[in-house]
Amino acid sequence: MNARHFADFSDGVLEAIGARVVMPGKTLLQDASARFMAGQVTAILGPNGAGKSTLLSLLTGQRAPGSGLVRLGGLPLAAHTRESLARTRACVAQETQVAFDFTVQEVVDLGRYPHRRRPSPQERGIVRQAMQATAVDHLAHRALNTLSGGEKARAHLARALAQVWEPMDGQRWLLLDEPTAALDLQHQHRMLQLVRDWALGQGVGVVAVLHDLNLALRYSDRCLVLQDRRVFASGVSSEVLTPACIAQVWGVQAHVASAGGGAQRGLQYVFEPGDAQHAIQDVTDSQTRVQPLCGRREQLSKI
Repeated sequence: MNARHFADFSDGVLEAIGARVVMPGKTLLQDASARFMAGQVTAILGPNGAGKSTLLSLLTGQRAPGSGLVRLGGLPLAAHTRESLARTRACVAQETQVAFDFTVQEVVDLGRYPHRRRPSPQERGIVRQAMQATAVDHLAHRALNTLSGGEKARAHLARALAQVWEPMDGQRWLLLDEPTAALDLQHQHRMLQLVRDWALGQGVGVVAVLHDLNLALRYSDRCLVLQDRRVFASGVSSEVLTPACIAQVWGVQAHVASAGGGAQRGLQYVFEPGDAQHAIQDVTDSQTRVQPLCGRREQLSKI
């Protein structure tokens, strides 16, 4: 994805500026500033407890910062009406409990509720298409609470897609908190490819909290790394997620498994436990320590 394509959607900006969240006796997020662009997939990454979900809760408006602010399209989030936000922005939480025996189709139907006063000419087909997109259409009449965790996650993504299916009041956003956590390998890739296609093809802004660094490298354009409830680094994913960064933030050693064609989405790592300081020194001492997996296997075969 080149800069020229991003310019098509440059009016859509979601940003946190000096955002701080404090609970009694504990700071959850410290002076976080981040900028997210429509037409891009941005991954929020970091170890457990780094502040990822807290930052996302600020971006969704679920939580207000104690200091600093969150802006959407140049306006403070609080300046937007709830109705406007609901028509242009959809969220999928880590855990979403449904108290009643709603079917999958009824849950996805809820995504269209913000549009009830101005229904789309294609209204009848949107829910069906959203379920097809996430491969839950065959579960349409099953009670959500009878499904597996992965099936529920896909149903909730279908609900979010239905909510922002068509452009209404400007830019559209998908805000996803660990959307792949309950999914099998196939559906992890299918889900992230789907939201990436929406970003590239329709200019939707996608912000996703992820734990898998290789998935972030493959599907995100940019990433934001948090450590100790602060922003540690941000930028183009392949430029931020270096072995030195991974060693310092996660305390593991990263070795390049593939870097096909030099493209961002060709860069993938294999990881092994290791002391962070030793890992950083390994990278600093010699770039030859970061080797393709095939080369490592050839060396092992000679031992």
